[in-house]
Amino acid sequence: MFDFLEGYDVLGAFWMTVKLTALSAVGSLIWGTALAAMRVSPVPLMRGFGTAYVNIVRNIPLTVIILFSSLGLADVFGVTMGSEDFKVQGFRLAVLGLVGYTAAFVCEAIRSGINTVPVGQAEAARAIGLSFTQILTLIVLPQAFRSVIGPLANVLIALTKNTTVAAAIGVAEAAYLMKTMIENEAQTLLIGAVFAFGFVVLTLPTGLILGWLSKRLAVKR
Repeated sequence: MFDFLEGYDVLGAFWMTVKLTALSAVGSLIWGTALAAMRVSPVPLMRGFGTAYVNIVRNIPLTVIILFSSLGLADVFGVTMGSEDFKVQGFRLAVLGLVGYTAAFVCEAIRSGINTVPVGQAEAARAIGLSFTQILTLIVLPQAFRSVIGPLANVLIALTKNTTVAAAIGVAEAAYLMKTMIENEAQTLLIGAVFAFGFVVLTLPTGLILGWLSKRLAVKR
């Protein structure tokens, strides 16, 4: 029944999806946290940059961002991402595009968590002489992260599914292989079922584990 899978590296394609997701998730969390800090910063220029970035990037289709990463950065500006190998370049540019896009959503999730921290705590910290950076890193962000595990889980699940867009620039992840198999084989329904099941296996445990962690670490007020 599944003889059509012979000759195709399905596990390798999903492993590529996992690597795209993992690296993009780490990058998005770092850049998204920095953007959230900018959005609540007392410096108007930083607040303006953070707000403009989030509002612009969230309203640009991910496909456009991924294509710009490849056609714009690589072909026009000659950005090689530290490698002359086309496949490695494509992978790294895809990660860059996914990070740039997903960080906007991570930023808003974290900012919503920052808004749940009582203002009095920040005021008390300022009263004892702590700087904005110290208040943010020692008091606000630890509580904010605990309150937004659930929303961040949703962003991670969306990121896992968004990695399929990397196929547009030739990254050999799951969606790219599925397209190739559909073109070569007659089992369209079964091929779709196999890859749909693969993405369920990737996303369902993530949602369940992070949902449990969200309840476990919820801030009691």
